Amino acid sequence: MVTFLAGGTGTPKLLDGLGSTFEPGAVTVVGNTGDDVELGGHLVCPDIDTVLFHGGGVLDRERWWGIDGDTTATHDELRRLAAESGLETGPRYLPDAAQTRGREIARWRRFSAVAEFMEIGDRDRAVHLTRTSLLDEGHTLTEVTRTLAAAFDLEIDLVPMSDDPVATIVHTDEGPLHFQEYWVHRRAEPTVEDVEFRGADEAAPTSAVRAALSEPVVVGPSNPVTSVGPMLAVPGIEAALSETAVVAVSPFVGREVFSGPAAELMRGVGLEPSTAGVAEAYPFADAFVLDGADDTELDRPVVRTDTRIDDAADARRVLDAVGDALALVGEPEGRAR
Repeated sequence: MVTFLAGGTGTPKLLDGLGSTFEPGAVTVVGNTGDDVELGGHLVCPDIDTVLFHGGGVLDRERWWGIDGDTTATHDELRRLAAESGLETGPRYLPDAAQTRGREIARWRRFSAVAEFMEIGDRDRAVHLTRTSLLDEGHTLTEVTRTLAAAFDLEIDLVPMSDDPVATIVHTDEGPLHFQEYWVHRRAEPTVEDVEFRGADEAAPTSAVRAALSEPVVVGPSNPVTSVGPMLAVPGIEAALSETAVVAVSPFVGREVFSGPAAELMRGVGLEPSTAGVAEAYPFADAFVLDGADDTELDRPVVRTDTRIDDAADARRVLDAVGDALALVGEPEGRAR
């Protein structure tokens, strides 16, 4: 058994290689929920959904977001109605009082559907409607995620990092922004001054997550701050990672990041935007997989390969290196299981 921590697109791309080094049926994926957003009353879980659609074979691989070939009639009409009536089209937060009252999934991530600043496809929206309705019926997010995984015929076990709401808030020179506003609407333009995981102190890992973290763990080439950071902020998760074998794949080649705003976010929280900074962010990692062109020297075992992932063959190559790294560290001496 092996567990992957998933956020953004790095880990889903790595999962393309399952079937050789790791069998899908022996894999649990713990998904980041820090960048979830409630849009027009519907809970959208972007990192969970990327893995869900990927495993179901319907992911839009051009954008690594949403369902391939989806229509956007509802989204387009929401935009038209706002434009024709003269309403502002940027992200529209609900009032402060509405951010924390009502259903338990709320926590400083609630937006109006007016002008819908994130593009949601019609089939994609059906997933969010189903998710939110099942939550309203009293099911946990873990139960709902597994129900949706069954609908998409996933072979892996996909679970959220917690059933409790956590909101990633990016503090910028223009004020605090929910991560989706910072990344989707503002395209990472504001200068990052800090990142907060609001609600993490009150969240807890589920029994499914605790069980998954008792197995060897792979941290994919995801953003250390906003993809993995929300998980580490939940009490008990980093401690669990310190008690099992962990291999991390760097999303950098030296100081060059493969994609996304990882460099800006790492700089904003005081980490060097580089492989060395990733190692500092992951003190629990026992070994790293680095690119062959990355000459960073670390104080832990390193396996090098070409870490760029453009297709399944690339993913298998990187997963082979992950397997080699896990074989190097085995069960770290003195660590309980």
